[in-house]
Amino acid sequence: MTELTSLRHIPNTKLFRKGDVFVLFGELFGRGYANGLIDEAREAGMTIVGITVGRRDENNALRALNEEELAEAEAKLGGRIINLPLMAGFDLDAPEGERNPTEMLAGLTLKGWQEEKLDWTAVERCREVGVRRFASSTAQAMAEIDKLIPDGSNVFFAHTMAGGIPKIKAFLAIANRIYKGRGERFMSSRELLDSDLGKLILMNFDEVTANTLQHLITASAAIRERITAKGGQVRYTAYGYHGSEILIDGKYQWQTYTNYTQGYAKMRLESIAQAAWAQGISATVFNCPEIRTNSSDIFAGVELSLFPLLAALKREGGGAWAEQQWSICQELLNDGVSLQSLIDQIEAYNNDPVSATFRNFDAWPMDNTPPLAEVMIGTSDEMTKLHKDRKALITDHLSALVLESAGPLMFYGAAEKIAPVVWLNHDIIARQLNLLHP
Repeated sequence: MTELTSLRHIPNTKLFRKGDVFVLFGELFGRGYANGLIDEAREAGMTIVGITVGRRDENNALRALNEEELAEAEAKLGGRIINLPLMAGFDLDAPEGERNPTEMLAGLTLKGWQEEKLDWTAVERCREVGVRRFASSTAQAMAEIDKLIPDGSNVFFAHTMAGGIPKIKAFLAIANRIYKGRGERFMSSRELLDSDLGKLILMNFDEVTANTLQHLITASAAIRERITAKGGQVRYTAYGYHGSEILIDGKYQWQTYTNYTQGYAKMRLESIAQAAWAQGISATVFNCPEIRTNSSDIFAGVELSLFPLLAALKREGGGAWAEQQWSICQELLNDGVSLQSLIDQIEAYNNDPVSATFRNFDAWPMDNTPPLAEVMIGTSDEMTKLHKDRKALITDHLSALVLESAGPLMFYGAAEKIAPVVWLNHDIIARQLNLLHP
């Protein structure tokens, strides 16, 4: 278990400048944490380079981007993309003539999925094929990126790969019950993790979310050695999640969303950064607060911890701008509903004896329970109903603020070389926002 190392100061080490190179190791699809880092790199005048995960053709074969896709991806990134498919994971990989793991589970049904058994020897052969493919493609991509990095420059590698759920039809229905179900629709996350389907998902999460950081560090060794030999510096960052501190009872206290199935892979990601750090390589996993994204929307209740950020903005010296954020959020609520009453409901939720049981850092990530689902998903539903428009939520606005703040904290925090694993909690998020909006 990683020791909780929280960032308590605003970092401002200005290492990166015009002529340095920022490498995004992961493709940019929507608005997310990566955008904040790219914004900082662009402002510093860095050259921006990216990669692509590639696309699948009608036969599920991996291919590079076509001209139109490449142009669109480069416009979104604001830089050049190395057009070699770097799709992580092994759920669609298999030795010639054998079935891949997704095909092995194609017949899965909601009724009998727990009893479905996998041939783990065959799965391991698929994993080996996927790992070889990814390692080889990463080495090729780094050889191309090496040509774009001039001597005397500094390099920032930003790892953004995460995920790894196989595209199995029945899984969406299973996930809806685990992450959104309560009462008769509740399903235990432990049932998933103890099943062969769950074990496969955890293996694939490791390959996508965590092991890709190791592949990046290994494949970029020649770049790192050349740059440091010429007096330059190299940094690696990755996005973690391991709960976050928010205001509860007037104090910043660690809490988490439960059940966060990817937590095991996120801890593996932390251990890879720690091992690199021990070898003198500056790799930092920044454990970021909960936000709403396209991918997190399956987790009903993950957004609840965002509301106390409004109180943190005031606590951390926010003035007129902090008041403005309260006004913006108040406008999103139904007539007659006060924002303070909503904040009070969230405070009551966080102090509920059931919720408090899950604030156990050493036991993370814990399994879900029917009582937790009742209070967490129930509160989430209630909060949503208080809004004028389900597509314009307070948590959308607050998520955008967290993203805005995390960018500079990570960019300058990586330059400063603080620790291999660092938590960005609501206190530092709020202080950074107040600094950006004096």
